[in-house]
Formats: sequence, C-alpha cells, structure tokens
Amino acid sequence: MDTLVVDHPLVAHKLTALRDVRTDSPTFRRLADELVTLLAYEATRDVRVEPTEITTPVSPATGVRLASPKPLVVPILRAGLGMLDGMVRLLPTAEVGFLGMVRNEETLQASTYAERLPDDLSGRQCYVLDPMLATGGTLAAAIRFLVDRGADHITAVCLLAAPEGTARLEHELADLTIPVRMVTAAMDERLNELGYIVPGLGDAGDRLYGVAD
Repeated sequence: MDTLVVDHPLVAHKLTALRDVRTDSPTFRRLADELVTLLAYEATRDVRVEPTEITTPVSPATGVRLASPKPLVVPILRAGLGMLDGMVRLLPTAEVGFLGMVRNEETLQASTYAERLPDDLSGRQCYVLDPMLATGGTLAAAIRFLVDRGADHITAVCLLAAPEGTARLEHELADLTIPVRMVTAAMDERLNELGYIVPGLGDAGDRLYGVAD
C-alpha cells in the first residue's frame, strides 16, 4: 500500500482550523469540504484518462478525458458524507456509491450494515472517503468489500491517519494484488486507549453534524 501525506501550507492551515475545539459544525463542514478538494487533487493523480480530439478556436488538438468506466466515489457513512461534495467537485462526472459500516466500540471490529453499490465493479477505480483512519478496521473492511466486487484500483482519502491504523491497513491488505493508495492531510502521533487519534480532531461525525440526543 502506498501512503501519501500531503505536505502543503493550505492543507496544514485548514487542518489546524478543523482540529480547533472552538470550530463550530457549519465552519467544520466548510473546512472539511475545502480540505477534501485539496486532497482530491493528489488522490486523482492516477485517474485513468483516454485521448480525445477537440477543436479549439484556433485549430484541432488532442487532449484527454476521463476513461470509461467512470470512477466511483464511495463515502463511508455517516462521516464520509461530509467529504463527498469536496471530492465530486473535482470529479463531477464520477458515479457515487455508499457504504455503511459501524465499528464495535468494545472489539473495534467493523461490520457492514448498508450498501448502495454496483454488483460488478470490474475495471473500476474507486475513491473511498473516510475522515479518520484510526484503528484501520473500518477502512480495511471497506476496501475488501470493494475488491470482492471486482474493483481493480482503490484510493482512500482521509483527513487524518494514525500510525497504528496505517500499519493495520498495510498488514490486512498485504495479500491484495491491485494498487491500493491512501492520501491524508496528516499522520498523527498515536491512538489513545479509546481508539481515538491523538491529537486528532475528535469525533468527525459529531463535529460535522452535531450529536443527536
């Protein structure tokens, strides 16, 4: 698995504001949206294209367009939804699927509770959106799910990652023969005893949408 930590001053600036406990939910959503678009620029560096002929106001020219089948963007519910707009802003012709996964807070194991995806993903590049790569179980299970459907190139986009989660992802996906890439804004220090990233930014879902009573 290839891991890229995006080193850019605008990325660091927006991530700092996201981390701040004083940042309210509307501002958090806007910053997450902007940050994802910056990460998407790097995440799509390997997106497949094909030649196309066009005519400019001056002369014919050869350019490129996104190849078929179209890329598939897959946010992991619910927090991944907060990253969707920022991703499709850069890939407006991509298709969107949804994957609902929940982590058992005692075992830290992830399981699927809902999905809205094509049955056959053969030949598809998939972009998985998950704000926090903490223990790594949820993202590893999501990637396995897509590979089982036939996806042949997967890029995960995360706002933050922890070393423990990255190591687990690399270990659990070591047998895959397809390219798997992870793009993140920062690699943080560690996980705490509750499985949260330190320093992190708290619970991404709660900070995006608030806490339901």
